[in-house]
Amino acid sequence: MRKVSKIRLKPKFKKILQIFGFILCVFIGLLLFYLKQIYDLNKIGYSKKASHEILFSLKKDYVLSVGKNESLNAAFESSSYKEENLDHYRKIRYFPHKHFIKNINKLLEKGYNDSDINIIFSHGNDEEVSRFTKREKIRYLEEFYSISYAKLDNYDRYVQYSDDTGEDEETTVLFVNLDMDKNDYEDPVIVTKYSTDMLVNKHRSLTDKFVPNDLVTISKEYASEDDLQASKVAVDAFIKMSKAAEDEGYSLVINSAYRSYQDQLDLIDFYKKAYGQSYVDKYVAKAGFSEHQTGLSFDIGSRTANVFQNSKEYTWMEENAYKYGFIRRFTKKYEFITGFRNEPWHFRYVGEKIAKEIHEKGMSYEEYWTVFLDK
Repeated sequence: MRKVSKIRLKPKFKKILQIFGFILCVFIGLLLFYLKQIYDLNKIGYSKKASHEILFSLKKDYVLSVGKNESLNAAFESSSYKEENLDHYRKIRYFPHKHFIKNINKLLEKGYNDSDINIIFSHGNDEEVSRFTKREKIRYLEEFYSISYAKLDNYDRYVQYSDDTGEDEETTVLFVNLDMDKNDYEDPVIVTKYSTDMLVNKHRSLTDKFVPNDLVTISKEYASEDDLQASKVAVDAFIKMSKAAEDEGYSLVINSAYRSYQDQLDLIDFYKKAYGQSYVDKYVAKAGFSEHQTGLSFDIGSRTANVFQNSKEYTWMEENAYKYGFIRRFTKKYEFITGFRNEPWHFRYVGEKIAKEIHEKGMSYEEYWTVFLDK
């Protein structure tokens, strides 16, 4: 039988292998230790990138004492991280902004405290906060920004409007956000996206190209004319409401619904010839500024009375319209904010949730939109 010969390493090679084995063991040990530290940080909510930076900046104990903190995570992930601002980062509420940490640093340099910085971030997006960091420090930040819907970009306009009118901070913020510090029809916001909660008024306009994406023709059973159209969601809601009213002995009818941009121009021309330019300027919306172009507004009448406001149908609508998603859009009480005269016949579909909240809060749609929808 053949003998198997054993390989004998020379002493110097044996020594090299021993050293290599030792180094490998140390490397594996360090890797396992590193992975365990990363795991500990991952487990409480820190990303791998942030965890790596935490370990190599020797801040693990500090971070573990704080616990999960999205702002700290963002700080350690950011190339703008500054160790001297570490305690500030953890006290500032996290916002998913691209320049979140960079802007914190700039605001701290301006002399804002942590509470101020939280207020600033809660009132603007990344671009707005970035612009805000370039202005001189505002001494009385809470003057306007204690109001939840105040906007960073509007600060100078708030100051100007308040100085000009003497209005309180809340009224100032509301009116400026609605562009009521500008003249009617001046520099309007162009509304391009259709939605059931869209706002169109003398400061927010539609273009001549805007058409609701779900127009349908209204059945003659519910309309006074054959070719009236409106947004399907509003028509369906009206039909449901009309049937409920009929069950109680009331008879509703739609007298006017969707009007195109051109329809509004034609209407203006008609009233101008009939009553003159001053009447048009006072009572008729310019083309693009009429809610009827949204397809969500109806002029509603009674089939049993000539004057809707004096009809039993009007009383029923005042008490029940909100249940079906409609609000009376232009009232005497809110002429100062809607910009339009009292129109008892004009109802707007906004959806049942919003209509109910407006009914309960007793607000104009402009107020509701500014406080709850304008984000």
